[in-house]
Amino acid sequence: MITAMKSELSKASRSIRGVLWGRRAQKTKMLVLGRSLSDGLLAKLVIYLLLSIVAYLYLQPILYMVSTMFKNMSDLLDPTVKWIPREITWENISKALKGLQYPEALRNTALISVTCSLVQVIICAMTGYALARLALPFKGLFTALIILTFLIPPQVIIIPLYVIFSKLGLLNSLFVFLIPALFGQGLKGALFILIFRQFFKAQPPSLEEAAKLDGASTARLFFGIMLPLARSACLVVFLFSFIWYWNMYYEPSMFLTKGFTPLSIRLDMLEEVLNPSLLGNTRTIVNPITESTKMAAAFFIILPPIIVFMFLQRWFVSGIERTGIVE
Repeated sequence: MITAMKSELSKASRSIRGVLWGRRAQKTKMLVLGRSLSDGLLAKLVIYLLLSIVAYLYLQPILYMVSTMFKNMSDLLDPTVKWIPREITWENISKALKGLQYPEALRNTALISVTCSLVQVIICAMTGYALARLALPFKGLFTALIILTFLIPPQVIIIPLYVIFSKLGLLNSLFVFLIPALFGQGLKGALFILIFRQFFKAQPPSLEEAAKLDGASTARLFFGIMLPLARSACLVVFLFSFIWYWNMYYEPSMFLTKGFTPLSIRLDMLEEVLNPSLLGNTRTIVNPITESTKMAAAFFIILPPIIVFMFLQRWFVSGIERTGIVE
């Protein structure tokens, strides 16, 4: 009997020790991780790790540009210098700003991008609303033609456009981009019309019916009710249009050959501006252009769109979700 009692006591003591060790292990686990794994901390760590890797992949070119534009010639030729230069050089930035003629080129690029983007937002919104809500004849045919214009490459129509603008005396001016935007055929205009068409088709018809009962006209219905509801779509279209106008090169290289030139053309003319001797008969390079100068020029070209996106990214992402582009 005494032996049985001893065995029972030993079993009880082992169970108590097991419970105590289990609680101690749980406390240790909570101290290490901060909370139990059931709360999803491990999943959050994995998500943050993946997001950090993706962010580095996107930021790596910009980091490389920033690192390279501060390097001198010796650091460029030294294979041991990867990210941090031995000596920071500011001369490349001054040369890049001078070669780009940055204030004038920035003004020209901003004027083209902002003006044409605002015009495209209004015109494409009106066209998309008409295709989505109004009872127009041959509306399906018009939609198919708009999609067809989106599929046609710009190189096909560039020569007729050049001839038309040349006869009208509009070359080297803002109007070569503003006039197509006024007719809904600016840069990627067909895509923006389809975005607005999809957005307005998703709106409930009760909004229009209530306004029509109050005697609202079509113009008042669009500008007073539907367009304010499409703020998210307008922001998405504006940012897309702004970025595409800012980065375009082919169209300005054809229509803007002198005077009114944007940053994309000035980057191509960087060597000629900093080395006027290349424009003559001699090929003597007085001030050679290094990779650091080119990287500094490219960085100052992409800097304004990055700043714009940093301030508007929150509304941009939510606008994409509301317009249904992800579908």
